[in-house]
Amino acid sequence: MSEATGRIAITGANGFVGRAVSRALLAQGIAATGIVRRGAACEPGVDARSIEGLESIAPEALSGCGAVIHLAARVHAMRAAAAQKKSASQAQAVLDAYRATNVDGALAVAEAARRAGVTRFVLMSSIKALGENDPGRPLTEDDERRPPDAYGVSKAEAEVRLLEVGSRTGLEVVVVRPPLVYGPGVRANLRANFLAMMNAIARGVPLPLGAIDARRSLVSVENLASAAIECARDPAAAGRVFHVTDGYDPSVAELVRKLGDHLGKPARLIPVPAGLLRGVAKLAGKTAQIDRLTGSLRVDSSRIRDTLGWRAPQTLDEGLAATAAWFRMAGGEKP
Repeated sequence: MSEATGRIAITGANGFVGRAVSRALLAQGIAATGIVRRGAACEPGVDARSIEGLESIAPEALSGCGAVIHLAARVHAMRAAAAQKKSASQAQAVLDAYRATNVDGALAVAEAARRAGVTRFVLMSSIKALGENDPGRPLTEDDERRPPDAYGVSKAEAEVRLLEVGSRTGLEVVVVRPPLVYGPGVRANLRANFLAMMNAIARGVPLPLGAIDARRSLVSVENLASAAIECARDPAAAGRVFHVTDGYDPSVAELVRKLGDHLGKPARLIPVPAGLLRGVAKLAGKTAQIDRLTGSLRVDSSRIRDTLGWRAPQTLDEGLAATAAWFRMAGGEKP
């Protein structure tokens, strides 16, 4: 593979996942171009190219690249989710904002990539394009899209529109759907539940999750970066949708115990029935947060292993250990 076709562009290269993808590319000796907003910094060794916004990206920003890993997006936020429930106009405004970046912005990047002669376009989507919980079995790539909120709607629409672009133009589109992404450097405003849980464990706060046997799929940022690169390079990935997970789905209580072990702070778990937790959460206006902790969201990621031969470089325990080590070095999340 030549320098021109081997170089991979990363939109949102300065973000949590973008930095992990950048490091993984450079570690493999693959040239990386970071597409970021003006003033943003990339990982050392990445060829940074600044743009004013996704909607105005020019083909020249992607010149010399054989593939694009599109990570730039308006991410899921609790404040936006709360705004959706206040009024129809606020809900529409939230949806419009997500669409502007996650659908229109993604389409603009894909068009610029096509005009620049890029062959492969990897869209980083989300399991929220399918739903918030599983239907009693792990979700597969072929399940019907039933997004639960504006963020999920925007990701589902982006998937459909981009796959259509690929069919019409020949651009090789690949869709990657991760569940919860964690790892060193995870930002509080993006993964509030995960960091809040780590902070509570580190402080010795009793958690009423001892009876929660719901299982949740996760993926470490290192595993996600590895899978994204595989999808950008393997010919067999073209036109496909792939779920990516660590390969083991812990129960909520098991996850808390594992985090406690890696933090060196045994978790203090209280066995409160899930129904009681939901009732208290409803009274406190915390239904969405508790639903995410008490409902199962298992994701079947066998397709990427069977089709591409991809294997997660990190186990769940290795990913949690790395995250806990970063959390301790960072001094933990402030209460």
